[in-house]
Amino acid sequence: MSQEILNHVEKESMKEAPPEFEIGDTVDVHSRIHEGDKERIQIFSGVVIARNGSGTREMFTVRRIVAGQGVERKFPLHSPRVAKVEVKRSGVVRRAKLYYLRERTGKAVRLKERRVDRTKSKAKA
Repeated sequence: MSQEILNHVEKESMKEAPPEFEIGDTVDVHSRIHEGDKERIQIFSGVVIARNGSGTREMFTVRRIVAGQGVERKFPLHSPRVAKVEVKRSGVVRRAKLYYLRERTGKAVRLKERRVDRTKSKAKA
């Protein structure tokens, strides 16, 4: 009974069409930033190295290299602060979590690109 109530409450705060991306994809995350009374969009681009949680608690971790230093940021998938997630390229991976990329630098961080025909997937929609 209580689980049904929790599911009903969670369903209201979830996005109707959550962004579709996978582990290993290079994405641009557009997040809303409030500065005083103004709001702007800030883009954080990098490789998705992890997804965890379910429902409204689902999070994903994006990693990028800035000035030779690795930076990771976790985003809630269903947050209204995340405006959109754009997939730039898809990577071929064989793991659910890509934490091994933390120890790698330079060209070793690159992932093989998965060839995806995006025109067919858009035509179906």
